[in-house]
Amino acid sequence: MIKVAQFGEGNFLRTFVDAYFDTLVEEGKEYSVDIIKPITFGTLERFVKQNNKYNIVLRGAENGQAVQKVRKITVLDKVIDPFADEESYYAVAKNPDLKIIVSNTTEAGICFNEADDFNAFDGITYPAKLTKFLLERFNAGLDGVYLLPVELIDHNADELKKCVDNYIELWKLPESFKEWNATQNFYCNTLVDRIVSGNPKTQEDAESLEKLIGYKDELVSVGEPFGLWAVEKKGDIEKYIQEGVHNIEVVLTTDIDYYKKRKVRVLNGSHTNIVPAGLWEGAITVYDCMQDKKLLDFMLATLNEEIVPFVSDNVEATKAFADSVLDRFSNPYLNHLLTSISLNSISKWRARNLPSFKDYYTRYGKIPANMTKGFSYLMKIYSSLKEKDGKYFVQLPSREIQVLDDLPYLEYFVKGGSVSAFMKDQAVWGEDLTAYAGFETAVLENLQKLNEGKSLI
Repeated sequence: MIKVAQFGEGNFLRTFVDAYFDTLVEEGKEYSVDIIKPITFGTLERFVKQNNKYNIVLRGAENGQAVQKVRKITVLDKVIDPFADEESYYAVAKNPDLKIIVSNTTEAGICFNEADDFNAFDGITYPAKLTKFLLERFNAGLDGVYLLPVELIDHNADELKKCVDNYIELWKLPESFKEWNATQNFYCNTLVDRIVSGNPKTQEDAESLEKLIGYKDELVSVGEPFGLWAVEKKGDIEKYIQEGVHNIEVVLTTDIDYYKKRKVRVLNGSHTNIVPAGLWEGAITVYDCMQDKKLLDFMLATLNEEIVPFVSDNVEATKAFADSVLDRFSNPYLNHLLTSISLNSISKWRARNLPSFKDYYTRYGKIPANMTKGFSYLMKIYSSLKEKDGKYFVQLPSREIQVLDDLPYLEYFVKGGSVSAFMKDQAVWGEDLTAYAGFETAVLENLQKLNEGKSLI
């Protein structure tokens, strides 16, 4: 039996990690998962009521066809509230079968707080709780484990280990424990990719899911069919984490950065480039963009010409991933609002699009036309901002929307700041964007066309 300790009971872990281990059990392997509630907020009553069993519904598009699949998840063994049952919490740590620790405590969960008290529990961070958990296992004379955090931060496992090391120093724990943590535990960086919308958001959807499942499930969670878990290969992890497609696709790799780069540039980058164009052209959701020929053609050209060729030398593998992304964008059930994706668009463009922009410019000595158009739509939206009662709005050709971003950016444009000066601001972009020959001129010309009511696509 391979025991998994899971810090977090939320929809994502239950629709992603638990679906994976549940599928392995169905395939004849022996796994069980103990969920540990990482914060005081929330209750485990629904788990108790349903004997730790629930359903996931995977809805989306596969090969252009709408699909809807129900899977009952039965891999959960115990669901523990360590704030009410500390003994059961440490019993998991002392279980010889424990091999894997998974966590999803949000991006803010992996942090160090020097004020954390070793004798406390409720108010300390997840890494602090984990340090105490690992110390209990060390004191029991047991082997280390594989730690697979899925929090969406760069090098999540490396950051988690830094926090644990800091607590070992802060609390002056034994040097032998520090050595054990460094040599017996394997902190594996990961990247996860599955869109999970979670519990039904409307009464109509709840009733539809109840009819689909056959009974009311208070733990039901909805996600997309696509799933990818890239896990850094360390130690003998292949004994415990099975590669291949097991509800989600699992890849063990020594190059986790490739998978992150691929996701950020292809999925997130194409999202970020299409959003301002879609908003200005009248679309409301990503699905709308996929149904509009000129917006779809714009997205395809951006991907095929300006993003995919620059992710890695294996262009075919990246192209296959891009094709899967297009299937996901065509998901009729998810309907991602463009306004939701547009949150913090300035920093997103810098992180997701500027690297591809630069790679294209370096190779061809000219600016990429489609990302320039996407950037121009973005600048048109921001340069059209109006402030009302402390909130910031833009009047699109079809409707008015609120824009959410860092306050200095919003105030800059409301006060009449120029696009050219904004493009030059190295504090915003990390460099002067007007240094790319022809970029500033093209953006200003595009803005003039938009001001005249013309389309750029």
